[in-house]
Amino acid sequence: MRFLYVHVVKAKDLPAVSAAGTIDPFVEVKLGNFKGTTPVLGGNHNPSWKQVFAFSATHLQAHVLEVAVKAKDLAGGDDLIGRVGFDLSEVPIRVPPDSPLAPQWYRLENKRGEKTRGEIMLSVWLGTQADEAFPDAWHSDAHAAAGPGAVASTRAKVYFSPKLVYLRVAAIGAQDLVPLDASRPANACVKLQLAGQVRRTRPGAPPGTLNPIWNEEFMFVVSEPFDEPLFVTVEDRVGPGRDEPLGRIMLPLNAAMPRHDHFGKPVEPRWYSLARPSDDPDKKEGKFASKIQLRMSLDFGYHVLDESTYYSSDLQPSSKHTRKPSIGILELGILGARNLIPMKGKDGRTTDAYCVAKYGPKWVRTRTILNTLNPQWNEQYTWEVFDPCTVITVVVFDNNQIGKNGDARDESIGKVRIRLSTLETDRVYTHFYPLLALKPSGLKKTGELHLAVRFTCTAWVNMIALYGRPLLPKMHYTQPISVMQLDYLRHQAMQIVAARLSRAEPPLRREVVEYMLDVGSHMFSLRRSKANFYRITSLFCGFAATAKWYDGIRSWRNPITTVLVHMLFLILICYPELILPTIFLYMFMIGLWNYRYRPRHPPYMDTKLCHAEFTNPDELDEEFDSFPSSRPADIVRMRYDRLRSVGGRVQTVVGDLATQGERAHALLSWRDPRATAIFIFLSLVVAIVLYVTPFQVLLVIAMLYLLRHPRFRSRMPSVPFNFYRRLPAKSDMLL
Repeated sequence: MRFLYVHVVKAKDLPAVSAAGTIDPFVEVKLGNFKGTTPVLGGNHNPSWKQVFAFSATHLQAHVLEVAVKAKDLAGGDDLIGRVGFDLSEVPIRVPPDSPLAPQWYRLENKRGEKTRGEIMLSVWLGTQADEAFPDAWHSDAHAAAGPGAVASTRAKVYFSPKLVYLRVAAIGAQDLVPLDASRPANACVKLQLAGQVRRTRPGAPPGTLNPIWNEEFMFVVSEPFDEPLFVTVEDRVGPGRDEPLGRIMLPLNAAMPRHDHFGKPVEPRWYSLARPSDDPDKKEGKFASKIQLRMSLDFGYHVLDESTYYSSDLQPSSKHTRKPSIGILELGILGARNLIPMKGKDGRTTDAYCVAKYGPKWVRTRTILNTLNPQWNEQYTWEVFDPCTVITVVVFDNNQIGKNGDARDESIGKVRIRLSTLETDRVYTHFYPLLALKPSGLKKTGELHLAVRFTCTAWVNMIALYGRPLLPKMHYTQPISVMQLDYLRHQAMQIVAARLSRAEPPLRREVVEYMLDVGSHMFSLRRSKANFYRITSLFCGFAATAKWYDGIRSWRNPITTVLVHMLFLILICYPELILPTIFLYMFMIGLWNYRYRPRHPPYMDTKLCHAEFTNPDELDEEFDSFPSSRPADIVRMRYDRLRSVGGRVQTVVGDLATQGERAHALLSWRDPRATAIFIFLSLVVAIVLYVTPFQVLLVIAMLYLLRHPRFRSRMPSVPFNFYRRLPAKSDMLL
């Protein structure tokens, strides 16, 4: 994209315009209907602005650029000091890596074109968005932004997530606790607090002792520079919701031992003195103090999950020493969008769109294009790739900070995810990706996003070797974290990242970060439950097709095919060493045949797969409801009854599966003595038959029996099936 750049540096020898001999100058840069101004510098005859203005070449509305130096008049109206005009046909063109254009001095002219007192230093050139002046320039696309804060929110920026580490704290025990009430047995527990993360142990054992033992371990998420201390408080649980502190201590995080892998020496526990709570803060503590034994470590060998593992963009450990070298480069070109829906129709505007892309710890934000349904960004970004089995996420948002005095939320327009492993290397994928938004009112197509993506591999051997390595760092497998604790830590990591990026300047707002990281993806959704159920059933389509083919063979619908299958089975039985080579050769041929039908572009969001097209409005309203619910009691009761009915069906299916497993267990448990006697007697007979009969003969007999002609079959269930159905289960023991 081409832009007209105007770099206003400074001015000198400006004349006084007031009776006091002062001047409050500023510069106005005007091109057609677009007009940009510098800040007013009061009482300065030699002001310096050093500000760059950028006008989109596609929206040039005049052939002459006018740069005017004016003086601010508080009484009304601004006084013109002088101006300079530039013919756009004579403006030089600069393309990086050319050196920056040197600014020059220009003599100011009055309205009649006569030279006046004062000069201005500036430079004018035609460039692209690759110019180094582009990120901090005032853009004509953002001319309607009110105030410098709103203009800052329209600029393109790059952000980085904070470095996150797991803190492991084990509360082992305490000694010599001093209760506040000696007449009552102590019920001591430990409260651990790190910023907004609070964890508590169970009451110590044995109950009522002043030397309790807990042996409980907790994990927290901390971020560099590790300036938040850990507060440890030993409390006496008096009653429900009533805890009296017996002692506390504040520990800096540098007291924890760093662990970069699981091969290092074990972390030794340490004793710490507890400060007794006192009403008088100036009271001097005695030499005697209660003790608590803690074991603390900073586990750099883990990867701190701040997004779902299903579409994670980073799998590297926190420790730099154990990270693997990069295997390639990901290039993303955010070209533009088309047919966006108007998000500000009530305000008489269309959409102020910008994009946010995340891969690994790097976040990028494009500039905001104001009041258009077909924005063009043409911005390019690059990332280092350490694992091909990762996902880049791109989301389009509507900027609600334009012309707003309040703290309005930026609304999402649509999301695109691209898995790098689905991309061919060194190929540029340029496509329009559909943008879909799921709202309580239903599914809407909100436009299309034009992206160009290329994954370049720089280490082929390392990339191929990654497919045989664990997805996560080694410590996730040598010292695994439970699923429930991992979900809790992931939520805390999301909150830390959102809080840190929302404090940047300009901020990457909290609602943007939470939507990118899918904070609410763990909440219950009947739509997602249906989608996952049908995903599971679709996995068995191959088994169903095989069963249908087998049924056609055994029913002799096509006698020629059935005879050929008989011949193939006989060959495999006579030459069993051909079975495995035949299976793998068959898979090779299928893969080679499917190469012709391989995907030509990355997959889009599938509305049928996620069951978003025909979802009931009430189910969507339940999905977008807050937690805890904010809906009326009758609606919550109706949803609870619906959930009970769905749970009843799931309960029935789980019960049937348990029944089949218990029947298999009952074969040898003698719950039904006659059935067990029959089974063990038949087992003895089968063992003798298998011993005296060649195995190949048995396979031939079994094949001929299973594929026998329908006239030799009966519609009634088989004897083994009838025998299995009669076995007892524990369902008759349930209340």
